[in-house]
Amino acid sequence: MDQQIQANTTMKHVQPDSNYMSGFGNDFETEALPGALPQGMNSPQKCNYGLYAEQLSGTAFTAPRGQNERTWCYRIRPSVKHTGRFAKIDVPYWKSAPCVDPDVISLGQYRWDPVPHSDAPLTWISGMRTMTTAGDVNTQVGMATHIYLVTESMQDEYFFSADSELLVVPQEGRLRFSTELGVIDVEPKEIAMLPRGLVYRVEVLEGPARGFVCENYGQKFDLPGRGPIGANCLANPRDFKTPVAAYEDRDASSRVVIKWCGQFHETFIDHSPLDVVAWHGNYAPFKYDLRTFSPVGAVLFDHPDPSIFTVLTAPSGVPGTANIDFVLFRERWMVAENTFRPPWYHKNIMSELMGNIYGIYDAKPEGFIPGGTSLHNMMLPHGPDRDAFEGASNELMQPHFLDNTMSFMFETRFPQHLTPFAATEAPLQDNYVDCWDALEKKFDGTPGTK
Repeated sequence: MDQQIQANTTMKHVQPDSNYMSGFGNDFETEALPGALPQGMNSPQKCNYGLYAEQLSGTAFTAPRGQNERTWCYRIRPSVKHTGRFAKIDVPYWKSAPCVDPDVISLGQYRWDPVPHSDAPLTWISGMRTMTTAGDVNTQVGMATHIYLVTESMQDEYFFSADSELLVVPQEGRLRFSTELGVIDVEPKEIAMLPRGLVYRVEVLEGPARGFVCENYGQKFDLPGRGPIGANCLANPRDFKTPVAAYEDRDASSRVVIKWCGQFHETFIDHSPLDVVAWHGNYAPFKYDLRTFSPVGAVLFDHPDPSIFTVLTAPSGVPGTANIDFVLFRERWMVAENTFRPPWYHKNIMSELMGNIYGIYDAKPEGFIPGGTSLHNMMLPHGPDRDAFEGASNELMQPHFLDNTMSFMFETRFPQHLTPFAATEAPLQDNYVDCWDALEKKFDGTPGTK
């Protein structure tokens, strides 16, 4: 019997959508059948409904309490029944670090048009296109960035990554992630986070679907510290939504694909592995509406560092220097006086991959189009093109609402190496580096500005 059971109607939730629970990093509890969740203990001698108790750990057992993440699952079959013998398979366009091609030059400023859809049927696995890699998946540091192109739902097929958590940023179309711990629907202007080790199936609700993925090999994403900003603004914890329990009790020949140390394997089972009837814990998938991000900026003069727009950060071993930052540039008021308002010219130690979800990015009014991508690797200078510079240098200093814009940045402390796909198959704008050629020498040795 095929069942997709949502929360019991006797359960109470305070958020408007009863399919989700509110909060970032909370300790949740949810059950799809009444009494399926044990109370007062984790592993009773016998669980209700004949379920199996199983713990999914996202951190070491001895991680500090504030960082320790685990979830207790009460499922129809234990996970050892969800895998069998493994066979290696080839997923040619999904790469992991280190992926350094000696014939590819990663040193440079790069920009790509949107990766186009093709006529080929593509699922979440076959439609992944890796653009850059950084660090080393085997030592669990660094990241990879991908473009996904999805036209077909996974049918009796499931996936999990033992390497990484995946931050999904849709740009076109709508997807459903049916996971062990519940169902998440995402569309453009939202993001989803899929934890390491979580089994899920990806279905197309509206296609074709395209978007961006940040694959995080290192410490998991967390909310950044606000410092003197205080307790509010930026991404507020209440706006993160975690799904309620939902399960499948379905017998069908199924394929499970696992990503492990950069390699892909398949195994076959005779049932759906999405069989968690109840769970409690703080290691779970979530979604977040980017429109709820509350930007903070300068209200008198100067443009703040882009770190002020950080939504999520994955720390490294160096305090204040991230393994990955996820940064959002969305609609906001520009009010600074006597100030060059777009991002200024700079070079820094971080490697920045940007994507355009929709609209126009203020530092690049031409060429950086929705679905497009750019890369400025560490210690390579970048900044506004001539049109952006001239416009911002001569605009009237009055409040201006920056409308119809949503771009983001995956930045890392590690150099991002281009994959062969990014270098040879993706629609690279060969003339991007020329966008600064028209910048003029204005210095003539006399005081004053021109």
